[in-house]
Amino acid sequence: MTDTNGATPPEQPTQAAAPKMQALAQYVRDMSFENMVAQKGLGGADVQPDIQVQVSLDARKRGQAGQFEVICKYKVTSKNRNGGDTLFLLELDYGGLFQVEGVSEEQLHPFLLIECPRLLFPFVRRIISDVTRDGGFPPLNIDNIDFVKLYRAELQRRAQAQAAAPETPTTVS
Repeated sequence: MTDTNGATPPEQPTQAAAPKMQALAQYVRDMSFENMVAQKGLGGADVQPDIQVQVSLDARKRGQAGQFEVICKYKVTSKNRNGGDTLFLLELDYGGLFQVEGVSEEQLHPFLLIECPRLLFPFVRRIISDVTRDGGFPPLNIDNIDFVKLYRAELQRRAQAQAAAPETPTTVS
């Protein structure tokens, strides 16, 4: 192809395929809500809740090419600051099935454990809010989660655990 001057334009650089992700399904894998206030008759004017949220993530390849399952596990514990009694305990395993394309093998692990949970999070937040409200508490709207920071912290934890683990001697019989 030539321009009006008869010169050939420079070659356009080819770009790698942009990453594509499609959520194929989302589901509650497991959920438990325990209302200790109702069970034990706790409560009163001196209740000052202290909420702790723990998150763990898991991803695994599915049978079909480019399909992955990502499971986000949330454990939400509310304790009374006065006395430490547990007010409620909510455990939620929320999963998603994803079709992922255009992501290099080196970037696949962080992509699955950062981008996929980020997409699922608004749905998890809504479930937690609804369950706490339906359980007799004010709706709990958990704060946004920095999945990049969570991913990096897990990598650091694994590296420290690996460094702290004593090497097991190899025995030859």
